[in-house]
Amino acid sequence: MKKCIIVANGELPPKSIFRYLIRFGYNYLICADGGANVLFTYKIRPDVIIGDFDSILPDVLKYYKETVKIIEIKNHNNTDVEKALDYAINKGFEEAILLGGAGDRLDHTICNFSIILKYFKKINVLLLHDESILIPITGKNIFKATNNEIFSIYGFDKKTKIKSKGLKYPLDNIAVTFGEKESTSNVAIDEVVEMTVKGGVAFLIRNFQNHFNNFYK
Repeated sequence: MKKCIIVANGELPPKSIFRYLIRFGYNYLICADGGANVLFTYKIRPDVIIGDFDSILPDVLKYYKETVKIIEIKNHNNTDVEKALDYAINKGFEEAILLGGAGDRLDHTICNFSIILKYFKKINVLLLHDESILIPITGKNIFKATNNEIFSIYGFDKKTKIKSKGLKYPLDNIAVTFGEKESTSNVAIDEVVEMTVKGGVAFLIRNFQNHFNNFYK
């Protein structure tokens, strides 16, 4: 699977996370506008910087112009994250991990959740923030788990039914519709957790290191 990192202008993880993700094949780096500002301080060179450039600092843009592909798109109908995802799709990437997709701007965070759903049929987008990773899921999914690991599951449509195996509080073909019912802080009681999602997409949130260390072996 062809994978990339998309860096948004929210709260970014430490530099070591970028090296960590490269181990799992995320070795192409797309910056959405102001995401480049932190990369500049990290001394990391992205492959592409794309956006309307209302957030990137002039000195940062000037520095990267010599060595990085710069794509300015003034269309304000799409966010800079969407511009980055469109670029990734056109380049044939099948999965992207979004860094800086959450932070002090709650509106940006909610918008990025919406974008993950909007783009789900085109590209699989994971969102990493702090110790957690958000994973959109549909169909049958099997995850290796650690003892008492927390799994939180959220749905967005009453037609979306979820059945689970290996969780302390099992989901028996029910909807966990946002605004009506949640499955927050469910707990793994087995080494394998199975979740089958029918009729839509659900969000699974779990510890990101557990996900990568167990899933990408």
